[in-house]
Amino acid sequence: MQGKLVYMVGPSGSGKDSVLAALAADLPPDWVIMKRAVTREESPANAYAEYLSHEVFRQQQRQGAFALSWEAHGLIYGIRSELDTHLQAGKLVLVNGSREHWEQVKQRYEQASLVWLTVAPELLLQRLQMRGRESMDAITLRVQRNQQMEQQFRHRLGANPSHNVYMLDNSQALDQTVANLRVQLQQWHKQCVMRKVG
Repeated sequence: MQGKLVYMVGPSGSGKDSVLAALAADLPPDWVIMKRAVTREESPANAYAEYLSHEVFRQQQRQGAFALSWEAHGLIYGIRSELDTHLQAGKLVLVNGSREHWEQVKQRYEQASLVWLTVAPELLLQRLQMRGRESMDAITLRVQRNQQMEQQFRHRLGANPSHNVYMLDNSQALDQTVANLRVQLQQWHKQCVMRKVG
């Protein structure tokens, strides 16, 4: 495949949906943001989600409708097989993924790059409280778990640096986060084009 898969991950409340929506407002023609199918109740606020029942998802999964799929927190997520079509066409494709699923993604898409969205713990706590989906105890545990995962990942990254991993801080203004992401995506896309020419 000649395109570039960019797999974006981050904890709930890190702002992935907001970052992708802002990026989409000025997207180059050869960049694509894939919708993510999920077995969750529909939310009109997210333009990059496709809501399916558990039964429909499993049926489509058996039919090979998804290039990637994973389970988390009692939900099933999937990226449709059009992902491979876009990559074969040489496009840069962004996917809203899962931190726990990254190793599986690398096995299937060796040239994939990772964007890990981070946010200051106190800000993450505030955002999760504002959403009102969980108890304070559950939110505190989620924030602690995120800190542990991020520390472990940074430790592994320090021992084995990679140009295909970008830690993106979304504690700042959204416009600045998106501007930083755009610069990194342009760099990865340029490398992809150079490989094709070479």
